[in-house]
Amino acid sequence: MVSTVANMAIDCADAYQLALFWSEVTGQPVDPEDGPADAETGITLPNGTALFFNQVPEPKTTKNRLHLRLRPDTSRDAEKERLLALGASPVADHRRADGWGWVVLADPEGNEFCILLAEAERAALPPVSA
Repeated sequence: MVSTVANMAIDCADAYQLALFWSEVTGQPVDPEDGPADAETGITLPNGTALFFNQVPEPKTTKNRLHLRLRPDTSRDAEKERLLALGASPVADHRRADGWGWVVLADPEGNEFCILLAEAERAALPPVSA
């Protein structure tokens, strides 16, 4: 027997507002049955997995132990700039001189996530050196 991941739950102070941010990030709509007064809001990704936003009373206080890793369809750096313009904030820069690496941002409520290289960028780079 095995379990299937049904959704990724993200605790937050304002479920609908955070879902709107992630809707812009992913290009997927907020569930049409959800609205601004709802304490639970969802977005279904094209692969069927849902991002499920749960309104909770306590604020985020430490680094995420589990986070999303995004692979853009443009480029890592263009996506970083797009998401900063949407309201994300920079957390850490792990880009390397050889082109490999990732960038860590936080959503408007402080939840960290990574932006990886796009597939086309990965294909254009030499193999990772040890």
